[in-house]
Amino acid sequence: MSYLELIKLASPEAVVVITALVVLAVGLTSRRTRTICSSIAVLGLAGAIGAVLMLPRNANLFGGMLVITPLTSLFKIICLALAFFTICLVRSEKSLRHPGEYLAIILLATVGLMLLVGSEELLMIFIGLELLGLSLYVMAAFDRNDARSAEAGLKYFLFGSTTSAFTLFGISLIYGMSGSTGLAAISDKLAAAPVQPLLATGIIMTLIGFAFKIAAAPFHLWAPDVYQGAPIPSAAFIASGSKVASFVVLGKIVLVGFGPVHGSSAWHAMTAGWSPVLAVLAALSILIGNLVALAQTNVRRLLAYSAVAHAGYTLLGLVAGSRDGFSATLFYAAVYAITLVGAFGVVAVVRGETGGDDLKNFSGLAARAPLLAGCMAVFMLSLAGIPPLAGFFGKFYLFSAALRAGGNYGLLWLIGLGLFGSFVSLYYYLIVLKAVFVDQPSLEISSSPDRSSSDLLQRITVTVLAAAILLLGLMPDTLAARILAAVS
Repeated sequence: MSYLELIKLASPEAVVVITALVVLAVGLTSRRTRTICSSIAVLGLAGAIGAVLMLPRNANLFGGMLVITPLTSLFKIICLALAFFTICLVRSEKSLRHPGEYLAIILLATVGLMLLVGSEELLMIFIGLELLGLSLYVMAAFDRNDARSAEAGLKYFLFGSTTSAFTLFGISLIYGMSGSTGLAAISDKLAAAPVQPLLATGIIMTLIGFAFKIAAAPFHLWAPDVYQGAPIPSAAFIASGSKVASFVVLGKIVLVGFGPVHGSSAWHAMTAGWSPVLAVLAALSILIGNLVALAQTNVRRLLAYSAVAHAGYTLLGLVAGSRDGFSATLFYAAVYAITLVGAFGVVAVVRGETGGDDLKNFSGLAARAPLLAGCMAVFMLSLAGIPPLAGFFGKFYLFSAALRAGGNYGLLWLIGLGLFGSFVSLYYYLIVLKAVFVDQPSLEISSSPDRSSSDLLQRITVTVLAAAILLLGLMPDTLAARILAAVS
């Protein structure tokens, strides 16, 4: 293969890298840094989406290091779209100094997402994880004027570097026992011979690394402080883009690479494999995330523990192990990511007006910004799984796929736990809506009545995301059918 063909197949990633370098250069030279750099970044993302659409339908380079399929193309577009909405939030984050550098880091993190989504080789997946992780650590600690941002970045870095070591050590054990880092070759090796203890250890250590990325309990301790302390665009991107890409690659690892050692999580016939490990992570995440969220008074920390619970719901599809289960996981991860970016957009507006993001800061939001309050209601009710919003269909899809998995309703215990968690979550989501629609404002609003253009852009972004959640709830096949066709 010639270099020209290689560049053509890797053109989306190349476009984003070049855009990041241009944004960085412009940020160092221009006076109107925020506006010009944001415009260049948006144009670069649009160009990358166009490059994805021009890719061939199927291609496989260097034993799975770069894989092009309808599934990878679809989720590269979703990751680019999430980066676009994150950049819209950056426009109104006035506290961030050096916006050019910040936007360049977002673009580099997006390259990491695309490498994760588009690879079926463990070493390339690890490179994508590290590029994404290093970018997110800097994004979390980017606000030097806020001590909580520095604390968030440090905690995220310490937890992340430790789990990266787990992941790399696990990959080394898998390579040593299987002789390959390609997922297809690993699957063939596992199918041909019984699993050795060292190989089982490598699989578990790899799963631990990804449990950190998706904030599954008990590897979630970084999430509350990072969600609360990081700049809001950083928290939104960590909660959305990294989750989507991590679930895509985790699904490919367990279903393609570790498929022969699936095991069983059925209550009446549990057998060893990766499925019981993910089932335990899902159960712990649902219980810990929902119960601890009940005690939160800060909306960002509440969303963090909610993210832990939603990681548990999303794992249900992978535990099911079927094509429908993987499709349900991907659909729910995409819907959840869109919802979280919108919710953080509302938090950004409220924080800009009141100076905080506790529940008391949301009091009376419906009176002063009815459209924003309506959007927040859409996001919270979708997270709770209320019809006709996308979150309801996502949970229904997950639970039905888990119910059909195996035989004799073996995953009924996990479905029951998920339904219990959804019932508990309704309480704390309604607490947020009570503050928005019922409580009287207890704080003076610091913002002026006239809105700046960046504030208007933020409100438009939130409205578009709320409309997307409503549309995906009314017509879920617009995304779910595409994912199912791509997975098959």
